[in-house]
Amino acid sequence: MNYSIRKIREDEYKLLDDFIYEAIFIPDDVEPPPKSIIYQTDLQVYIRNFGTEKDDICFVAETDGNVVGAVWVRDMQDYGHIADGVPSFAISLYKEYRNFGIGTKLMTTMLSELKSRGYKKTSLAVQKANYAVRMYKKVGFSIVDENDEEYIMVCEL
Repeated sequence: MNYSIRKIREDEYKLLDDFIYEAIFIPDDVEPPPKSIIYQTDLQVYIRNFGTEKDDICFVAETDGNVVGAVWVRDMQDYGHIADGVPSFAISLYKEYRNFGIGTKLMTTMLSELKSRGYKKTSLAVQKANYAVRMYKKVGFSIVDENDEEYIMVCEL
């Protein structure tokens, strides 16, 4: 599949509404929540006023002129927060664009960007049952904590 990775444009920030919804891990036997779930406070922390803080960085994957995935970070009090000054990851792709290596490329692009900006580490939270755990490990994240449902993962840059 032909695709390119680029920084998000300011006029595309609203796309993060779609991608935060797509980032919600939904097991196969579970009914998806309504899209309005993205307005809950614990999800809004990922997208509200994105682009206004120095730690707000986003790359998108584009194919045939359409944005099909995004990876973004910000220093926020989210599920994967480990310390102030350590940006937390969010990533998602539309379902039909998964398993083509796009997510891995988005992740490695963001990790390179963070390293070039002088960050020492980054973090994320992921549901234990999420197949993406393998990808996160492959690009350098390791599990540093867990609860019943999630792993907290860190990548040393």
